[in-house]
Amino acid sequence: MDRTLLEIIVCPDCHGALEPVAEELVCAGCGLAYPVRDDIPVLLVDEARPTR
Repeated sequence: MDRTLLEIIVCPDCHGALEPVAEELVCAGCGLAYPVRDDIPVLLVDEARPTR
């Protein structure tokens, strides 16, 4: 995933920073993991899974 894109997108739930982990983006704030499908982040809270 493009690093520039990662610098501007945030978690839609808590507005925390997102970090790439495997095929997901994990929020540093709330811990939700958002899927990445075909290099496109799916930033929908309903599609996220809790990691904590």
